[in-house]
Amino acid sequence: MVGGSPQSFINTQGVDTSDIVIALSGGRLGSPTLDAVSGSVEEIERAVDAGKPVHVFFSTAPLPVDVDSAQLDGLRAFKRELPQRGLLGEFSTEFDLGERVWQAIEHDVSALELPPPEFSPRAPRDNLLVQSRSAREVSGYDAKGAPRYRTRRWVEVSNQSEHDAENVVATVAEGSGIFLAGFREPTVIHAGQTRDLHLEFSLGTGDDPTLTLAWDWGDTRHEEQFHIG
Repeated sequence: MVGGSPQSFINTQGVDTSDIVIALSGGRLGSPTLDAVSGSVEEIERAVDAGKPVHVFFSTAPLPVDVDSAQLDGLRAFKRELPQRGLLGEFSTEFDLGERVWQAIEHDVSALELPPPEFSPRAPRDNLLVQSRSAREVSGYDAKGAPRYRTRRWVEVSNQSEHDAENVVATVAEGSGIFLAGFREPTVIHAGQTRDLHLEFSLGTGDDPTLTLAWDWGDTRHEEQFHIG
């Protein structure tokens, strides 16, 4: 967004809409704003003034050798002020931080006395969901021992309905440059099940490759095209 200070956008989009505020500090206090010594301090002060639960955690892990000394001095000065207000915590490792954050959240959620969530039942979708996936993996090593990589591609076919999809067959257009490994013979994808369909792409693959799935819901045959580029 434009038309205001960056910090004002952070305040309205982040701090003002939050229920709990957690601030983490390592070796920097942050850049100054129009109203505070740093953006982080302004966010903390704004949340405190609004009566929101605020937790501030400082890292006690070793600092990098290129730490900004001015930033570090400002951070230490801010840290010295906090114990008078009861807003101070420390962590030494990521695991330690995770434990402390979860404790804080569990405490706040209990204290907020939130009403139980309301869920509206989702109507079953009588179709299949297709999502393209890819992963870079080592395919071998050259004479110098350096790894060679290839990109493995597949699609996840998920049955999100309450019915089994029977006689599922996958096809691609002839000459599309896509080769399938699976679903060439009719198969069943049970309700709630996800199956992988492995793909190979040749150099002649088009810009917008599509996959066609055909399947049966009971006595009705369905067919749909999915973009898998």
